[in-house]
Amino acid sequence: MKTVLTIAGSDSSGGAGIQADIKTLTLNGVYAASAVTALTAQNTTGISAVFEVPRNFLQQQIDAVFEDLVPNAVKIGMISSVELIETAADRLSAYHAEHIVADPVLAASSGKKLIRDDAIDCLKNRLFPIAELITPNIPEAQLLSGISVRSKKDRIRCAQWLYETYGCAVLCKGGHDKETADDLLYADGAYRWFPGKRIEQPNTHGTGCTLSSAIAANLAKGFDLPSSIERAKDYTTHAIAFGLNLGAGSGPLHHAFDLNSRFAANARQEQNNTTLNETKRKESL
Repeated sequence: MKTVLTIAGSDSSGGAGIQADIKTLTLNGVYAASAVTALTAQNTTGISAVFEVPRNFLQQQIDAVFEDLVPNAVKIGMISSVELIETAADRLSAYHAEHIVADPVLAASSGKKLIRDDAIDCLKNRLFPIAELITPNIPEAQLLSGISVRSKKDRIRCAQWLYETYGCAVLCKGGHDKETADDLLYADGAYRWFPGKRIEQPNTHGTGCTLSSAIAANLAKGFDLPSSIERAKDYTTHAIAFGLNLGAGSGPLHHAFDLNSRFAANARQEQNNTTLNETKRKESL
């Protein structure tokens, strides 16, 4: 089994961050390891507190994973300070990490900033150049490039600028587009659209984490970048469609929508299965 390391923040409500990453990686057939960059107190309505881990502790987590498990891919999510970004970039470079997928988490869906102002340049200059792919949404792509995105042509121009400036492939996600859910990949000097159907579903907490983790999982399993994105987008779309109506705000995706396991059955389902099996046994006698 392939292994993917996720470097991200913890979501106490379980819908995004490390928790969403681990669910996604597991359901996409890889082993999930993690290095926590921050603890957050949050639920479906927003984030109330953030506690960053010390720089040396993030280094120790990354070292512990690479010295033993040797990840086949790395997903990077919330990483909010210059010190933590530099630490992650230094350690990943030292270990020659492969298939790095960086999701530039600049703000929560509730609007709360999740990165310090002075860390954005560090993110661009230290992490992007070692990444195989970055996955900004439209507001993040605008902030990172300084280019206003109001059309598909603008999005191509923005993704091209990021690709040419930082040397990594760019997946500019279309979740904030009011008409479609098409994602744009710019890589190797060319662009490709990944069409998506917009789902009217309020429970979308953790969508970006899920997509980037699924891409990393597929890269780790040996799929090329376009195939990894296509498979990840299909998985994420289904997880959104089956979104869980939990909490008073934007509920989480249903990462286990495709899970078929007797251990996942609830008490009533187990009782029904037992009754059915007993009936079949008697009929066979």
